Amino acid sequence: MFGGGGMNPRKMKQMMKQMGIDVEELDAERVVIETADGDDLVFDGAQVTKMDAQGQETYQIVGSPDPVADAGAGGGATVVEGDADDPALDDGDDADERIPEEDVRLVAEQAGGSKADAREALEAANGEPARAISNLQ
Repeated sequence: MFGGGGMNPRKMKQMMKQMGIDVEELDAERVVIETADGDDLVFDGAQVTKMDAQGQETYQIVGSPDPVADAGAGGGATVVEGDADDPALDDGDDADERIPEEDVRLVAEQAGGSKADAREALEAANGEPARAISNLQ
């Protein structure tokens, strides 16, 4: 978090509390940062820390972003919510192409099932990994 130079984590936390800094670990499954140029960053399984210092909230993400394949051409279907009936998003029978392989792997790992079951669950959940995992469990 802050370098600390080998300081005891308990003592560091106590000092931060005295200074009015509240730190909380968030149980985040996925973090998506949408950029203006379309090069979105997707962090699966990242460590997220929320720090509140005098009313100013700061979020820290520790992890490496996964490569996003062609997010502008439907590959970002996991970010779009509530538009399943939008004809612009419906490519007919090639729904498999809209579901990224990393989402299939994530759902299979988290739900403890096969990739085929994970892909089916993702298709039923409109490409939303969290909903697919929940449906499989």
